[in-house]
Amino acid sequence: MQNLELGFIGFGLIGGSIARSIKKKNGHYKIKVYTRRKNPHLEQGVEEGVIDELLYDIGEPFSSCDIIFLCAPVLKNLEFLPLLKPLVKPSCIITDVGSVKGSICRTAASLGLGRQFIGGHPMAGSEKTGYENSTDILLENAYYLLTPDKENREEDIRTMQTLVTDLGANCVVLSPDEHDRITAAISHVPHIIAATLVNMVRCNDSDEQNMKAFAAGGFKDITRIASSSPEMWQDICIANRESIDYFLRYFETLLEKFRQSISGENMSAIYEEFRSAGDYRDSIPVKKSSVIARSYELFINIDDRAGAIATIATILSVNGISIKNIGIIHNREYADGIMKLELYNEKDALTSRRLLIQNRYDIVDRN
Repeated sequence: MQNLELGFIGFGLIGGSIARSIKKKNGHYKIKVYTRRKNPHLEQGVEEGVIDELLYDIGEPFSSCDIIFLCAPVLKNLEFLPLLKPLVKPSCIITDVGSVKGSICRTAASLGLGRQFIGGHPMAGSEKTGYENSTDILLENAYYLLTPDKENREEDIRTMQTLVTDLGANCVVLSPDEHDRITAAISHVPHIIAATLVNMVRCNDSDEQNMKAFAAGGFKDITRIASSSPEMWQDICIANRESIDYFLRYFETLLEKFRQSISGENMSAIYEEFRSAGDYRDSIPVKKSSVIARSYELFINIDDRAGAIATIATILSVNGISIKNIGIIHNREYADGIMKLELYNEKDALTSRRLLIQNRYDIVDRN
């Protein structure tokens, strides 16, 4: 690709990581960043050479951009589209990084920007936020979903696919509606359920808070995502309300069916619910293991380079540690750690952690 001029509106963890990766691959790309207020971390980004121009209003400087990334919260991104409409040149591609695509694609089309807007959703992230926590490897081997429309030019779609691939991500093309159904089912509704489970316990806990005291095991593990930003999830729920409503109603039906099986002591139905769920879950790539096995997992941020996994395996093997399983996590949208390492016992997990830290690997602690 020729040298490009890229604009960013919103520049936190995801925007910063995209920019860092782009600069790492092609330092000649020019990156302009809009921010509402002075931010010492972004000023540091200028000093680091990641940001070429820091802007405090959305105006003429964006008219020369070849690609503009909207990296603000999903509802806020909608507000920026009409501001960009009179500024952008006809060849400029506008994209975003939000986890809801239908609403922003429809808004872009209604403004006459359907030909230029291509929705994007990098399925990577961290429990940390802000540009200061961005890295140039965050997107490596992660899924990066694109949701073009029939109005989009084929050359623009290819440009975005090439850019995503250059970031080291796995590019997947979906329709906006399919994207929103998928994310509602595997991400948005699970977040709602996790938050509801936590509130169920909170509302039924005793004055002594015994439930909280005993919640450090499986309950804390399956509700970890309930600690995500309430502002972000408020926006997501509104932006993807139709798909979320469909799957919440579906979940209510299944839950009521399960309740009736338990109430009616229908042993075979109860067994089948757990069996079918277990079989499907075990077929998910890089599947999560049981609560006990999770004590023996390590999550590691590594560079996507030849021999990276082999180097880790060698460090552990020469110290007599056997690896149970090793794999790359492609969907890590709300948790850090590119590689998951499973060990056979707690001693090996602790020893592996110590050895890898000694060798300057970044071990991610998941609460």
